[in-house]
Amino acid sequence: MSGPARAILVVDDDPSQRVMLRAVLSAEGYQVAEAEDGAAAVARVEAHFYDLILMDVRMAQLDGMTALQTIKGRSPGIPIVLMTAYGTVRHAVEAMKAGAYDYLTKPLDIDELKLTVARGLRHAALEEENARLRALVGHDVDVSAIIGTSAPMRCVFEAIALVAPTEATVLILGESGTGKELVAQAIHANSPRRAAPFITVNCAALSETLLESELFGHERGAFTGATERRFGRFELAHGGTIFLDEIGELTPAAQTKLLRVLQSQEFERVGGSKTLRVDVRVLAATNKDLDAAVRAGHFREDLLYRLRVFPLTVPPLRARPDDIPLLAEHFLKRYAERHRRRLRGLTPRALDLLMRYEWPGNVRELAHSIERAVILARGEHLTPEELPPNLRAISGAPEDLPPQASPLPVGLTLKEVEREVIRKTLEHTGGNRTKAAEVLGISRATLHNKLKEYGLT
Repeated sequence: MSGPARAILVVDDDPSQRVMLRAVLSAEGYQVAEAEDGAAAVARVEAHFYDLILMDVRMAQLDGMTALQTIKGRSPGIPIVLMTAYGTVRHAVEAMKAGAYDYLTKPLDIDELKLTVARGLRHAALEEENARLRALVGHDVDVSAIIGTSAPMRCVFEAIALVAPTEATVLILGESGTGKELVAQAIHANSPRRAAPFITVNCAALSETLLESELFGHERGAFTGATERRFGRFELAHGGTIFLDEIGELTPAAQTKLLRVLQSQEFERVGGSKTLRVDVRVLAATNKDLDAAVRAGHFREDLLYRLRVFPLTVPPLRARPDDIPLLAEHFLKRYAERHRRRLRGLTPRALDLLMRYEWPGNVRELAHSIERAVILARGEHLTPEELPPNLRAISGAPEDLPPQASPLPVGLTLKEVEREVIRKTLEHTGGNRTKAAEVLGISRATLHNKLKEYGLT
């Protein structure tokens, strides 16, 4: 976990629950404070800042529902996760309508607890980022289609907020699959042209003979097959924004015409003589080194200068690993709805694989990997077995234990066998109890109890 540890307030009138929650959350790297009832929770929130609150619904002094309403009235940005017994799920759902972020059912599932807390913290981080952008530019900035709270993405959001209200031409740089078109859409959506058309052209998808006609249109008889006049994308984008993806693939003729449009907002259709004027903002994107293309004579230097009024680089996914859990959750929800699957999240082992993979295909590859896993999923959580083989092949995966040098001797009791397996697993994980619990397929709390039972603490 990067940066200061997140602060979590645990509110429960059962001391044993508070002790258990403190142990689990502290092991995840969080700072944990406790309150024995709703009244104590309200007092703590008034005196300290917390990133998230875990609160029981039924408590003697001040119940969780009342405390929720009080805290939300004073600190609406804090995500509150309610904990409820089986018989009070209805009340918890009502509380969510009143402002709770989520709820957990007792007895708590440790993996579900950790995933819910992580989701709540990521949700709060997104809300905080939106508030920061509003303060930066003095108005709402909608970047909701772009997922990320990492430092590199905060720089992207700031750049969008600064350039969107202007008329500047923007050159969006980045590897394939990083989300350059989403950035272009966000710039348009936050610009004065938002109500006008947003037209996309993939310059790499069109043949050399069709590209110029697609961009600027053609007159009847301009070439074989041109049986009628056709409006080009620049005309269709009049008053709005045109996004030229893969701009490095433009033909020399198209480059010359584009340069003229950027200079004077004028052009002629292919085969035509009438000069047309348009009011269009140009956004362009590429995964190529255009400076190298200029040196090689493949791209016009004067056009590059015109395009690069405001360069904006979208970082590769490997440069922002902190965003992977948020992106994975987003894609899981999207594809679970699309394919009608009931899924709640990823197992810790599956998330660990996602975090350690290099993602050469960036966000696009992550999206495809999650969609594949959703289709293959058998349970409520995505597991490593459902991820693509190239992810499962990552060395050092937590579920991969080295083969035993020798089998356990015959004659041991089951408890002795269990004790030896736990001891060997801890030895393999270097004493890391969280990883050991994942390998053994049990919760960390269960492992803690087993260690005490077998004298391995």
